[in-house]
Amino acid sequence: MDSKNKLTAVQYGVGPIGQRIVRNAVSKGIHFIGGVDIDPSKVGERLDDICETKIDGEAKITDDASSLLPTSPDVVFHSTVSSVEKAESQLLEALEAGSNVITTCEELSHPWQTHPGPAERIDKVARENGVACVATGINPGFVMDVLPALLSTPFGHLKSVSVTRIQNASQRRIPLQQKVGAGLSPESFEEKVADGAGHVGSRESLEMVADGLGWSLVDVTSTIEPVIAEAPVENAYTEVDTGNVAGVRQIIKGTTANGKEISLDLQMYAGANRPRDEIKLNGNQEIVVTVNNGYHGDHSTAAVVTNIVREILRADSGLNTMLDITLPAYQEVY
Repeated sequence: MDSKNKLTAVQYGVGPIGQRIVRNAVSKGIHFIGGVDIDPSKVGERLDDICETKIDGEAKITDDASSLLPTSPDVVFHSTVSSVEKAESQLLEALEAGSNVITTCEELSHPWQTHPGPAERIDKVARENGVACVATGINPGFVMDVLPALLSTPFGHLKSVSVTRIQNASQRRIPLQQKVGAGLSPESFEEKVADGAGHVGSRESLEMVADGLGWSLVDVTSTIEPVIAEAPVENAYTEVDTGNVAGVRQIIKGTTANGKEISLDLQMYAGANRPRDEIKLNGNQEIVVTVNNGYHGDHSTAAVVTNIVREILRADSGLNTMLDITLPAYQEVY
């Protein structure tokens, strides 16, 4: 297909995840007109060179989004920060240009309870410009929220939902290992937690599950604690000594007024044994669904982003969640 007839895209944020998104999207026939990034070493470079793929034409990286977005690409893939407050101006600029936006900003995955102000502003601008915005990824965006909600469909009565996700951080990129505190002393870990270390998006996942089930949560509790290495762990990026922090365990629970419960248990640490994604549903039947080895966080995030392009293009204008769009699936080509 000639590039003139292909779906057009801009990659906003050309870090490790952004690069994966570009490669996936190109393989599905999406044509990139450029990328946006603040890294001086990338500005002015060809997007396909940085992303190690092949793009027809002169798709270059700029630090000035306003030089690309007025061309109104069909979709802007956005992967810069986890904070919706920090991402808001970037998202609004893309929406105002008339582009649909798929972002990996975790706090925007289900922001109505946690960040209502930015959510309302983003929704308003998207509606005014007749485009859609959705935040997604593997977590939040699929495995600990959308998937358990979907798996609840065959239940006549449901009392509890429990999701356990165990990821071997040794198989993940270095920013993720740093984020979970791999290699730190327990004392340094506590300092990082105070500065916001750990996974972002657990509360949003909890609210998305509740939304999908039609439950209203009256009490939410959360904990975050280090996973201490019982033996040395070494990988390509990090060395973890015995007694130091291998990673993090975060648990968030929500209950309804009549005692129904959602529990999300996320464990990301170097050297994790038996990585998996496990979903338990208890009601008029008891079901356990286990994904052995678990969905790989980096590969799967880029895949989810690029597999929902068709759904976002036909979604209602405004800020959507993954529960709002039509049921997605793997796409070979667009």
